[in-house]
Amino acid sequence: MKVILTHEVTGLGTPGDVCDVKDGYARNFLFRRGLATAWTKGGQKQVDAIAAGRAARAVKSLEEAKSIKGNLESTAVTVSAHAGKEGRLFGAVSTADIATAVKAAGGPALDKRTIEVPTPIKSLGTHTALVRLHPEVQASLKLEVVAG
Repeated sequence: MKVILTHEVTGLGTPGDVCDVKDGYARNFLFRRGLATAWTKGGQKQVDAIAAGRAARAVKSLEEAKSIKGNLESTAVTVSAHAGKEGRLFGAVSTADIATAVKAAGGPALDKRTIEVPTPIKSLGTHTALVRLHPEVQASLKLEVVAG
């Protein structure tokens, strides 16, 4: 089944890409989470709109992405969350929380969709997240989760 990706899917593609996937994967995962839409003849207009939006939000150059990567990797970002007695969080730290914390720490304004957390952050302490700044540049972000 041909689908148009509306969000970045790791291992599959970026927004605006047209991919061939199995029917079950499309119906049960991509469509339900709003990550893709079915390919139609009129879908090309949607692909163009997604590409234009992505170009407006994207980091413009490789050099700029590398400088942002250096800034992000050099400092640890503090995220405050509500926690219980034993250090377990009430919920999890979201990518939106991380993007807000980076901006508050004086970093660049990041799109929450460019941040990937390998495992859900549900405890206090030090964690890492991946930030896709450019197709060729990924930064490793150190997070310090504290009770707040």
